[in-house]
Amino acid sequence: MVLRLASGRIAVGILGVIALLAVLGPIIAPHDPLEGGTDILASPSAAHWLGTDYLGRDVLSRLLDGSRVSVLGAVQVALIALVVGVVPGILSVYLGRPFEWVTLRLADTLIALPFLVFAVAVTALLGNGIPQAMFVVGIMVSPLFYRVARAATLSVARSPYVEAAILAGASVGWVVRKHVWVKVLPPIAVALANTTGVGFVVVSSLTFLGIGVQPPAPTWGGVLAADLGYLSFQPWAPLAPTALIMATVWACNLLADAIRDVTGEAGRALLNTRTVHAAKEAR
Repeated sequence: MVLRLASGRIAVGILGVIALLAVLGPIIAPHDPLEGGTDILASPSAAHWLGTDYLGRDVLSRLLDGSRVSVLGAVQVALIALVVGVVPGILSVYLGRPFEWVTLRLADTLIALPFLVFAVAVTALLGNGIPQAMFVVGIMVSPLFYRVARAATLSVARSPYVEAAILAGASVGWVVRKHVWVKVLPPIAVALANTTGVGFVVVSSLTFLGIGVQPPAPTWGGVLAADLGYLSFQPWAPLAPTALIMATVWACNLLADAIRDVTGEAGRALLNTRTVHAAKEAR
């Protein structure tokens, strides 16, 4: 469905390239990303397509090698937020007022807390590593999934066919499997795409500050931070890591918009109209 929209195809194409970089980047890197050289702050050339940094390391190789950390960190944020937020959001509709009140208060508390500051604090307590920081960020972002899942579940729980199923003796688990998931999955997919983009921003921000990854390990944010220190020598240097971060976040948001369009009533009507027109033209 998403691929039937031009925006969906563009988003999937960009994210597919980023995923390939995460898998193959360290393998196809033309140079050792940690090995320095005498050619310091070199301009782009045939030997170094994006030039070298202040230690003579190949910038392209560092970006390719660092793509895995950035992608895995963003995916970790999204998956943790998904697991922590969706299940309580659905159950809050069915497990009674006490559970609902507690989970709502927890969600409100997490929304009020600055997750980036907490990620920095956790890395200081548990060690300088991306998994620890992303675990905390995922929990802090989980109220988004909680509210989305709860709102979608409420709309289904009040429908006549669900009430009839419960009156007929259907269990909560059966109702959730047969009726709730169908309505909850589309908004959750939109939230998941958006959260993945947020995860890329958080990972880039932390690594830009030197948090989460021990130098000299390469990351997109770390490469960007190193380039900014030598703008007088290489004013073009920050363009490549910035373009990677921006393109990835933009593609995540574009994918979220495409999912929202094709799962809504207006989007389905538009796709049906296009299908009818295409069938008429084919005739």
